[in-house]
Amino acid sequence: MATTEHPAPSRPEPTPPSRLRAWMLEGLSDMGKDGGHTGPHAQPEPPHRGQRWWRVMCLTGVDYFSTLGYQPGIAALAAGLLSPIATIVLVVVTLAGALPVYRRVAEESPHGEGSIAMLERLLSFWQGKLFVLTLLGFAATDFLITITLSAADASTHLVENPHLTGALHDKQMLITLVLVALLGAVFLKGFLEAIGVAVALVGAYLALNAVVVSVGLYHVITAGHVITDWSSALTAQHSNIFAMIGVALLVFPKLALGLSGFETGVAVMPHVQGDPDDTEARPTGRIRDTKKLLTTAALIMSVFLITTSFITTLLIPEKEFEAGGQANGRALAYLAHDYLGNTFGTVYDVSTIAILWFAGASAMAGLLNLMPRYLPRYGMAPHWARAVRPMVIVFTLIAFLVTWIFDADVNAQGGAYATGVLVLISSAAIAVTIAARKARQRNWTVAFAVISAVFLYTTVLNVIERPDGVKIGACFVAGIILVSLLSRLARAFELRVTSVTLDHMAERFVRDMAGRRIRFIANEPDRRDIAEYRAKIEQIRHDNDLSSQEDFVFVEVTVTDPSEFEAGLTVRGEVLHGRYRVLTLESSSIPNALAALLLHVRDATGRTPHIYFEWTEGGPFANFLRFFLFGQGEVAPVTREVLREAEPDRKRRPRVHVG
Repeated sequence: MATTEHPAPSRPEPTPPSRLRAWMLEGLSDMGKDGGHTGPHAQPEPPHRGQRWWRVMCLTGVDYFSTLGYQPGIAALAAGLLSPIATIVLVVVTLAGALPVYRRVAEESPHGEGSIAMLERLLSFWQGKLFVLTLLGFAATDFLITITLSAADASTHLVENPHLTGALHDKQMLITLVLVALLGAVFLKGFLEAIGVAVALVGAYLALNAVVVSVGLYHVITAGHVITDWSSALTAQHSNIFAMIGVALLVFPKLALGLSGFETGVAVMPHVQGDPDDTEARPTGRIRDTKKLLTTAALIMSVFLITTSFITTLLIPEKEFEAGGQANGRALAYLAHDYLGNTFGTVYDVSTIAILWFAGASAMAGLLNLMPRYLPRYGMAPHWARAVRPMVIVFTLIAFLVTWIFDADVNAQGGAYATGVLVLISSAAIAVTIAARKARQRNWTVAFAVISAVFLYTTVLNVIERPDGVKIGACFVAGIILVSLLSRLARAFELRVTSVTLDHMAERFVRDMAGRRIRFIANEPDRRDIAEYRAKIEQIRHDNDLSSQEDFVFVEVTVTDPSEFEAGLTVRGEVLHGRYRVLTLESSSIPNALAALLLHVRDATGRTPHIYFEWTEGGPFANFLRFFLFGQGEVAPVTREVLREAEPDRKRRPRVHVG
């Protein structure tokens, strides 16, 4: 059957935006969102060319690799002499657990939505939306704490530098806020600039770490007693290798920060260039190159994690790792100064400070790619939330608040960071387990189920030991849900229809009515027998004092998923009982669908349509809640309100009659 598609009814020409507004909304949602219109009045997005996978790896790497700035010290505090063994456990979990999980996530969700999109498909209606908002809350915890914790640790390295400690003493809070502000400024300038900076920082940082590791290993090997002393002390503390592994497994959750970067890796996946023949439906090259990105980053990090934990444990006195010690939060910097001199140490400090500061770039990229994909589509954020620059300002201000609350303390934020990382990895593991089961891949299902159990155990243990992390995550979740519901409430009367499509019969009905007054009757379908339609017409004529000569077309809307916000509208026409013309629609909201249809008919025919309702029984507040939650309720006044917002000119506005 032939169909005709039209864009959603348009509003009057808006006033040209100011230069500031145009700059703020430039490149609306250019963080890799799928093509097409983002709303009823949005312009198409420009095509995004993408970057080579190794360049995008550097963007995720500033988060992942920068943990070397504090991970060896955290491992030494948590595991003591067992730090190298505990780190090997972390590497095994990384390569055998997190890496396979996220390689599968990249395959299943290649447009940057990550595991959240995979889990979203399992639940519909409001429970699905609330579930996604909860995961977004923990994602926000992960990404925002990455920004603030990394900036705080960068300021620690700056303050503790021997050449600067006197001048910058007690200035850590100010320095951290300045670093966060500079990060926001980079993203206000443009995302491609952020990738260029990341490539330079990661290259320099890994090269300097390779020098420190090489020198450290040389000193360990040439001073033979170091290994002997370590092994003797280790044997004295733990009777056998199984006891060592058992303790390493117990302290493993405290090392979970070393797993950061995987969720960001798939979140920025749309920036991977892929192949020229990639399509949005199946970007094969992008998937392949993202797997390269994840694998290469994991292998590089695994080598550095093992070697740095080994040399720092053997070469740094235990007391220096503790609070107030010179290696606290900066173990590798301590070795750089101690074994390579203050000049090289200062260069290493500068590199570490730079990459820790810019680690927030990958987190910011993840936030800017993730949040606009969900919240505006759910109606739970304003339209400008799809634009990069306004969201950069919002996230930067939140980062200021978090930094102030935690007093720029790295250790105080560690629990929240680990909780966010582990919740996201656990959700990803569960998502790929379900995907493998649906694909009837028995071996992968069992493997991913085991990985899920490991990460769930780690998450629960981390929450028990550091409950502040889940408390902070819960605050982010509550904040996102509250703001989202308030935004959905504020946007309830928007048109919410991106396009209107009429089939051949519906077009014919509209064309037939165009020569006379266009009258619709809004009908809630019941038995749909001849008596129902006859009684409805008689009631409308009696309530509105209309003659028997007037002609009507019925409109019936079926509510599908009331939790959805924006969607296209398909209108089908049919003739029932040989005489009653009926237009049937499916939508998430009855009033918004009716308003969109009326505006479309007005624009298509040049005539003002009329629609007739009967009053709904029940109180106005209860009916509004029914509309807000279930897309129904008191339809007539809400339809009129949607029309009023969509068409400010009363003369051009379709007429609503209630009897």
